[in-house]
Amino acid sequence: MYIGFSEAETFLRNCKDAVIITHRNPDGDCIGAGFGLKDILEQLGIRSRVVCHDEFPKRYDFLTDIGAGEDFEPQTVIAVDIADTKLMGKYEDIYGDKVQLCIDHHISNKNYAEKTLLHGEATAACEIIYSLAEFMGVKITRHCAMCLYTGIATDSGCFKYDCTTPRAHEIAADMMRRYDINFARINRYMFDVKSEGRMKLESRINELMELHLGGKLAIIAVTQDMMKDMGIEMEELEGFAPLTIQLENTEVGILMRERPDGVYKCSFRSAYDVNVSVICQELGGGGHAKAAGCTVEGDLESAKKLLTAAVERALG
Repeated sequence: MYIGFSEAETFLRNCKDAVIITHRNPDGDCIGAGFGLKDILEQLGIRSRVVCHDEFPKRYDFLTDIGAGEDFEPQTVIAVDIADTKLMGKYEDIYGDKVQLCIDHHISNKNYAEKTLLHGEATAACEIIYSLAEFMGVKITRHCAMCLYTGIATDSGCFKYDCTTPRAHEIAADMMRRYDINFARINRYMFDVKSEGRMKLESRINELMELHLGGKLAIIAVTQDMMKDMGIEMEELEGFAPLTIQLENTEVGILMRERPDGVYKCSFRSAYDVNVSVICQELGGGGHAKAAGCTVEGDLESAKKLLTAAVERALG
């Protein structure tokens, strides 16, 4: 059932002992939304903890070092930035059919929760969390402000993606004005600071990029062996997907990252009018019109053929 801010406020003010689920392969938005919501619940006197199938990347230590919360048997189950229970990883079996509230901005949301606060036009889940806190009149701490700013900045590509709303700029300005969040340091660490391995990988991007369908599709595939050779972790590949649509004639770009279990995590980007969310839904994933994702099993060449065929159908 889809709900508005009023129903969400009533739910949160009356909940107890909440577990907040973030999606596997966590990014800035789900981490920011999870820990930002944890701060808001703390202001209401409600204890909570944030969980994730994967470890939170070290680059987000400044958000997660307060701790994910004490261990307890949850009475309330909340999901943030999760369109489909498949994205919960191991927590799908534990909480997949028990989610009471989902806060999300993905138009592909499966409406799996008892109550869903969905704003598909929002830049990030953190934008919704901020608006909810504002609606409720709950105090936003400096840490919460850093969480929400980070989520909005990362999901908007530092405010340059098509999904960036005027509201996102307004919230960012409010965070900068009122909370002394040191936005310049956050943006430098999110977008500019790189490991030696990532620098090496960037120098190989042109070699790794393959063009298909007459140049309309660009694919960059990074295997586990490549990551080991360059001394990088999968999390360091965040931010590479937009590179796939830099060529002027490319319409769809895909970044393929092989997980340790051999499954490929595929991040799609659309340069113009192709709705990549529709393509990803066909492949069991989802997301936004210009940025979406899915996972593909099998060997690399078979996975590429599957993805290429799906994009070809979309191009018509």
